[in-house]
Amino acid sequence: MEWVQIQYFQAVAKAEHFTRAAEQLAVSQPALSRSIAKLEEELGVQLFDRRGRNIYLNRYGRIFLEYVEQAIKQMELGKQEIWNEIHPDHGMIHLSFIPSLGMSVVPELLSSYQRVNPHVHFQLNQASNRQIVDLLKDRKVDLALITLLHEDQEIIYQPLLTEELFLIASIDHWLSEYDEIDLSMVRHEPFISFKQVNELRAIINHFCYQAGFEPNIVFEGEDIGTVSGLVGAKLGISLVPDIQVLDKQKIKPIRVKNPICQRDIGMAWLKNSYSSPAVKGFIQFVHHLFEIN
Repeated sequence: MEWVQIQYFQAVAKAEHFTRAAEQLAVSQPALSRSIAKLEEELGVQLFDRRGRNIYLNRYGRIFLEYVEQAIKQMELGKQEIWNEIHPDHGMIHLSFIPSLGMSVVPELLSSYQRVNPHVHFQLNQASNRQIVDLLKDRKVDLALITLLHEDQEIIYQPLLTEELFLIASIDHWLSEYDEIDLSMVRHEPFISFKQVNELRAIINHFCYQAGFEPNIVFEGEDIGTVSGLVGAKLGISLVPDIQVLDKQKIKPIRVKNPICQRDIGMAWLKNSYSSPAVKGFIQFVHHLFEIN
């Protein structure tokens, strides 16, 4: 059964006349008659009663017409929803980002964008780096803000900014006397790290290995807020990228001078996939905001 057969049936059912329906559809009357006959053959039932040159929708035709009109209405709604999603002035953008960006980077970025594009809406999702890459590949999100730890041939990744990671300790800790340190100084200290799904776990391990030791992880947190709370409770030290959210009455942020502890944050999307005008407009806005050529 083809969609054109459905449209032809609806026109004939409304007009109850082949010639008038053919004129409305701008097709020949014989072609229209053949299409309806093929549809009836496929359904295994006659949809019209024929009396001379006149045709009348019968009981089976009325049943089928009810579902046809529902289907056509749903198709129109689907077309309208897609148009609303992709329209550059009031579309929908599905954006995923790693949790640590939810405190400042993402709110500031979206706030700046929606000041000039107030009718574009966002469907937001927080997930780990690994989960976000899977969401991109499954085409469940349009764009992502992530730290790409390994090159991926299926993903386009554009660096946007570099964040410094600070070592944090309780203000009562001996490290609080320092404003900057070598990371090797904390080789024997208990570490508050992140769960394996969080990209910060791999980043912390990488920098500790560069400093010549494996971190002694005593607790794992889901997010920066949890980790900083455990540090403030004097349960260990950690490395975090966003010191703006720290309680400075309980925690001392300390710069690490060796190795330089930084992570790159970038925007990613799936290579060779369709991007709506709204998504393309947002990408251009981000490029301009971060001065990317």
